[in-house]
Amino acid sequence: MRRLLIMVVLAAAIVALVVAGRSRSGPVRLRATGAHYSVTVTLDEPAVHPVAAEVRVEPGTAGSVWLSAVMPAMGHATPEITARRQGPGRFTATGRLFTMAGVWELSVRVRGAAGEEVVVVSTLVTG
Repeated sequence: MRRLLIMVVLAAAIVALVVAGRSRSGPVRLRATGAHYSVTVTLDEPAVHPVAAEVRVEPGTAGSVWLSAVMPAMGHATPEITARRQGPGRFTATGRLFTMAGVWELSVRVRGAAGEEVVVVSTLVTG
């Protein structure tokens, strides 16, 4: 019974996010902070087609960044995409991160002077 309730609540949250997200167009900015790094990911548009992502990492001592995505509700995952360094704390990546519409967790793996860490942000993919 508890599992069914969780599934119903999750489904309602996804529907609410999809309805709210349909009015959104253009870039989406996602932020999260881990133990060592804070990341801001700007997606040109979170969609099923290949997307362009700009990643900013604070502090700017990061040397390498990779992106991958997981859709926990469906068990889908995408391979890591290597981001290209554009300057201190600035990276860009282009590729297919999402395979279907829904709520995805975008993992940003950062390696730098403070060590290696994965920072996770969630986003809604609308199509």
